Amino acid sequence: MFVHNITLRHYRNYGSLQLEGLGDVNLILGQNAQGKTNLVEALYCLAMTKSHRTSKDRELISFDAPDGAAYIEAEVRRKYGDLKLELTLSPQGKKAKINGLEQRRLSEFVGSLNVVMFAPEDLEIVKGTPGVRRRFLDMEIGQVQPSYLFHLQQYQKVLLQRGNLLKQLWGKKEAGGDMLEIWDAQLAEHGVKIVKKRKQFIKKLQVWAEEIHKGITNGGEELKLHYLPSFGEREEEDEAVLLDKFMLKLSQTREQEIRRGMTLTGPHRDDLSFFINGREASVYGSQGQQRTTALSLKLAEIELIHEEIGEYPVLLLDDVLSELDPYRQTQLIETFQSKVQTFITATGIESLNADKLKGAIQYRVHSGIIES
Repeated sequence: MFVHNITLRHYRNYGSLQLEGLGDVNLILGQNAQGKTNLVEALYCLAMTKSHRTSKDRELISFDAPDGAAYIEAEVRRKYGDLKLELTLSPQGKKAKINGLEQRRLSEFVGSLNVVMFAPEDLEIVKGTPGVRRRFLDMEIGQVQPSYLFHLQQYQKVLLQRGNLLKQLWGKKEAGGDMLEIWDAQLAEHGVKIVKKRKQFIKKLQVWAEEIHKGITNGGEELKLHYLPSFGEREEEDEAVLLDKFMLKLSQTREQEIRRGMTLTGPHRDDLSFFINGREASVYGSQGQQRTTALSLKLAEIELIHEEIGEYPVLLLDDVLSELDPYRQTQLIETFQSKVQTFITATGIESLNADKLKGAIQYRVHSGIIES
């Protein structure tokens, strides 16, 4: 997978930008607040139809955009041919096109460009809140399994409707059970699909992450991933069994849910934990161990995506190489060189292992203007 060029219009601080002749390794250099991260964010947004930094699309659109919209375009080489990808962001919503054809659903567009983003905030995957880890799972699985996004979107819609009903039932004598049972069935239908795919993904990710982590630590550490579902066993994948356990848990917690006005069981309450040599990394791991765990996960993602779709994703390294010591920098660089097209942002080449990045194309960013 290879991005030939990228065009931005009215995206963040880029009024108009067109980069052509992109290379295997592209260094985006410049001081802070000049637009380095905005460029790799745009590539991420084109792949995922959403930013990794904000849930508000309005923040992605330039204040002076004449039609109130931002545009991201790129030509991407895939193993089955070239694709022209277009994403329009506006207050009215998003529109996505592949080779000029508008896609009916954004989930049909996601996966046309596969990316792995590694940024300093990814340390939060290890030590942050469960919501960060669920988002990590949702974004990565959705790239390679579009059906996952469909079930996730449907689940979130049902979750909202069910939550509204639970709030209405508080203090009422009539149970409203019939309507609640309808929402329960729909919640479970989509919820078990999400849980099953998460379990399968984590099992595959474990294989790659464990091997990579051992390599980075010279065999000194063993990394294990533990999925923590809110119902059922973490290894169970049979949909019929999962469905029964989900419905049972919903019935057991119904009174408590009505009192609290929220759904207490389901994939929106799941978590993922990481263990290094049998000890939980978020609690007992040092800063270096947590950083190495995050790095192992990102490198494992690259291999897992290749395993799933038969080609490597594009790697986006946002101000992260300078955060790593020389040994981890070398490990990361040797992973992507001659294999994965990579975009690297940094304040200067001096913070990077320059000897390992010979041949990289350099771009300088200043106030939303890029010079090569």
